[in-house]
Amino acid sequence: MAAQHSSRFLALVANVKQQIKEITIPELQQLNQPYILFDIREDHEWQGGHIPKAEHLGKGIIERDIEQRVPDKTQTIVLYCGGGYRSALAADNLQKMGYSQVFSLDGGYRDWCQRALPIEQETKQS
Repeated sequence: MAAQHSSRFLALVANVKQQIKEITIPELQQLNQPYILFDIREDHEWQGGHIPKAEHLGKGIIERDIEQRVPDKTQTIVLYCGGGYRSALAADNLQKMGYSQVFSLDGGYRDWCQRALPIEQETKQS
């Protein structure tokens, strides 16, 4: 279920989307270069299911931790969230930090699931 977003938030995202690069799911599936896929959703969203081969780095900490995880500022990075809004905002921040090949996945995890593509889920450890 999609969240209801405020008009100011949507305006902010629309402005940011003019400054970043987005990638569609079909484009991602055809990407012929190495990339790192980050799920930037909240922990409980990640645990509920995520795109295979994704790494988790929540939006609340991505700017703090990205340089340790990806020291190469030219590495291709694809970010996704639930619908492509938070990942657009995070992509903008990473660009401001000097990352040159950052993409936001248009439609995010919700679009991935609507296409009935494979997902992974965390297993609980006892």
